[in-house]
Amino acid sequence: MKKIFKGMRIVSQMLGFDPLTFVNFFRGLPLYIKEFLLLKRQNIEQDFPFGRFMPILNDRFEQSGSIGTHYFHQDLHVARKILKANPVRHIDIGSRIDGFVSHLATFRTVEVLDIRPLTNVDSNILFKQADLMKLPTELINQCESVSSLHAIEHFGLGRYSDPIDAHGHIKAIDNIHAMLKSGGKFYFSVPIGPQRIEFNAHRVFSIGYLLKLFEGKFMLDKFAYVNDENKLIDVIDLNKDLIDNNCYCEWGCGIFELSCIK
Repeated sequence: MKKIFKGMRIVSQMLGFDPLTFVNFFRGLPLYIKEFLLLKRQNIEQDFPFGRFMPILNDRFEQSGSIGTHYFHQDLHVARKILKANPVRHIDIGSRIDGFVSHLATFRTVEVLDIRPLTNVDSNILFKQADLMKLPTELINQCESVSSLHAIEHFGLGRYSDPIDAHGHIKAIDNIHAMLKSGGKFYFSVPIGPQRIEFNAHRVFSIGYLLKLFEGKFMLDKFAYVNDENKLIDVIDLNKDLIDNNCYCEWGCGIFELSCIK
């Protein structure tokens, strides 16, 4: 039943309607009226006259914040690695601007490539619009550090107005290999689980499939993942059992630290 409700909520949100927010509005409305009258009786208008009414009725029923997401865990995990490594030049491809990229921008300059435009940027974010399924020649063998977090699973599916390409993810990984100098670091994350496409949202990759894509291009240095309970797990040994069972994830997030082989 929980899965059915979750699926229905996702579809409703896509249509611009969130049933949980709708329910919470009516749960919160009596409290809103009660608390407004209480505040008014306290003569707050002597210092703060009421302006327009803005009933925010959902927040009281939610937690103070959310740390149980792929993005929260991967963004902090990889940002700490880049802080420690301190590469001369770091390029990010398609990661979340208001998460991972902003983490990096607090302590270093980061070059960002994305197929979509970006206007208001910070001085530490150097943005260039580019399709990484077609590598600009000026980027070949140019850097020692690249990241792409929760992005390459979308390449070639049209979600972001990118051209439809069944091999878009392979082209992206090949092009990142071409960008990196020998021994350069590639920080990479994608959804992991039984391999499938949930069109046009994303691909989900099996770990075995990814390891074969890396063969001859990248050496796996470290691996971590976010499991189905949204907990970050650092893996000491990515053994055959974990590989064959995708770390027992249906919808997890694999986080790979790789070194470029040339």
